[in-house]
Amino acid sequence: MNRKYAAVAVLFGSTADRYVLQGYTPQRTFDQMLADAQKVDGLTGIEVIGGWHINDDNQNEVVQKIHEAGFELACVIPEIWANPKWGWGTFASTDSGIRHDAKERVKVAMDLAASTGCNHVSPWFGHDGWDYVFQMDYVQAYDWIIEGLIECADHNPNVKISVEFKPKEPRMHILVSNTAKTLLLINEVNKPNVGVNLDVGHANMGYETLAECVALLKRFGDKLIHLHLNDNYRYWDDDMVPGSVHTLEWIEFFYWLDKTGYNGWYSLDVFAYREKDKVAAARESIAWLEALSKASERLDHEEVADVLQSGDAMKAQAMVREALFG
Repeated sequence: MNRKYAAVAVLFGSTADRYVLQGYTPQRTFDQMLADAQKVDGLTGIEVIGGWHINDDNQNEVVQKIHEAGFELACVIPEIWANPKWGWGTFASTDSGIRHDAKERVKVAMDLAASTGCNHVSPWFGHDGWDYVFQMDYVQAYDWIIEGLIECADHNPNVKISVEFKPKEPRMHILVSNTAKTLLLINEVNKPNVGVNLDVGHANMGYETLAECVALLKRFGDKLIHLHLNDNYRYWDDDMVPGSVHTLEWIEFFYWLDKTGYNGWYSLDVFAYREKDKVAAARESIAWLEALSKASERLDHEEVADVLQSGDAMKAQAMVREALFG
């Protein structure tokens, strides 16, 4: 199966953590990131992050550069988390002015997406959460997020809004934290252009099973719009090369993506902290995805149906082993 590969531009940049604030590799311009992206076979889309790669002054110029480099704009990530002003919340802030500003930032991203034909934004409510008990009115917070998403969805029904969830970081607890809660939220929003951006690393952090996430999103409204692909050891959002840790689960993940008819972007959300060669990290990510995809395609669908019906764990293991190793 042909899959459309994109990358969040940060894959080709310098990334920092709370110990090495300047990043582990030299800072890079957006032009340098694009030049590296052009060296990756199979990569056809680029995502940009508001506040990191684009702002109100340069956004049209940046998108033009993306197109001139031969890429599609795959997604615009609104600037609702990369600024200290959002540290106490965005759509769920107790400050009505902050809530208004956050919604406006999403609308600005939507306008850019619409003007370029991308027609897709992905808000992440990373600061909408709590650190200590009695710090949040949960019901009110959900109401505000629902109201905000409805307002944004109505701003331009032709632009898709894929909500990304995550269990924690930067808040100790993020309100929109897993697949089921996000589904509850967007089904309450009840807008056809609002769905989910499944970041597989975030699902892993929440001890979710990737294939079940896909099945759940299909069963309850067909709400999977976008994918952010990486891997981790579940304890933290490591953003490693996809498939490098949970290899077997990725085969089942691809099987269910194909079974449910997903046809969106497969977007690399990898933070190559100590990898000096960012091009190699991107190439290896796509190589892993292609290898796992081919392993999944080697599964016999009738055999899969029989195994699922029987629930025989050893038959399932043998089937996956043969698909992976022959």
